[in-house]
Amino acid sequence: MRRSPLFSGLIYFLLGGLFTYFAIDDVQKNGWGFFSYLLILLATFDFGSGLKMIAFHFRYKNQQKK
Repeated sequence: MRRSPLFSGLIYFLLGGLFTYFAIDDVQKNGWGFFSYLLILLATFDFGSGLKMIAFHFRYKNQQKK
């Protein structure tokens, strides 16, 4: 069974939030280091991918209605 782009987008947003939480926790404990920047980078990619997937879902649904 294939997942819808909406579900995938929500999973990406969830992962982005999780990586952001871990990055904030790491900065509070250890300060800014390589691992903190890596977590922020991963969160940024996940939020961007999630937004792209959700936008694709709504564009596809609108196209199906026409």
